[in-house]
Amino acid sequence: MSKLTNAGTYALGRRTVHRMGYGAMQLAGPGVFGPPKDPAVALAVLREAVASGVDHIDTSDFYGPHVTNRLIREALHPYPDRLTIVTKVGAVRGADASWNPAQSPAALAAAVHDNLRNLGVDALDVVNLRVMGSVHAPSEGSIELQFAALAELQQQGLIRHLGLSNVTAAQVAEARGIAEVVCVQNHYNLAHREDDELIDELGRAGIAYVPFFPLGGFTPLQSDTLSGVARRLDATPMQVALAWLLARAPNILLIPGTSSLAHFRENLAAAAIRLDDDALASLATIGAQA
Repeated sequence: MSKLTNAGTYALGRRTVHRMGYGAMQLAGPGVFGPPKDPAVALAVLREAVASGVDHIDTSDFYGPHVTNRLIREALHPYPDRLTIVTKVGAVRGADASWNPAQSPAALAAAVHDNLRNLGVDALDVVNLRVMGSVHAPSEGSIELQFAALAELQQQGLIRHLGLSNVTAAQVAEARGIAEVVCVQNHYNLAHREDDELIDELGRAGIAYVPFFPLGGFTPLQSDTLSGVARRLDATPMQVALAWLLARAPNILLIPGTSSLAHFRENLAAAAIRLDDDALASLATIGAQA
């Protein structure tokens, strides 16, 4: 628990969570499709996460599909009161493992009910509207119809808080004119820093920013500078990359994902790493070069 405490906490709507959480995406099979290779290990990772003090788990019913939510339910239900589960809607998986938009009000409602059923809850803590854009990058366009549909489900009591994923600053502003936004989940890491201004703007509004691909995603971060800082701090490069995100802004919440107990423990240890001024100055050059 002490490692998580070192990273601090932040508000996620009416909930307060540790800034180091856990992303469940990698518990599904290869390509986030199908069942895990070893279901027992997947369940063990989830149980150790909560036993270690993690109180923020990110998931979606289109991971698998349905795989990660069912694993979460099997491992953790009935859920601890302190646990906040954040899910997302806006896509479905094809039989070929493709990621396909599902953005109509009817499709979003169906996805909310799928999440409710597979997680085994009466209301979802947080639902992010996942705007498809260009898959891993946002693109401009109105999201009024989609976000208003989720706001209606929130008014029905099926959703407690609303968030956004893969969005532009203009889309955040549009959504905030419809209902409260408690978090934004976008692609961001040490080398991918297009959202620097948005992070600061959200922080001033008390809105959490949750970077996906915090370690580079399908293309892991690689940098001689990062490796050098890690050696000096007796840490791994990925631990330093996570520590940098925690140092970047107090409203950043981390959800690094893994299907390995050893990797989970390594990620968790990053919460206790403190970067000195020299390390921060060196790491800043990576973003400048990206």
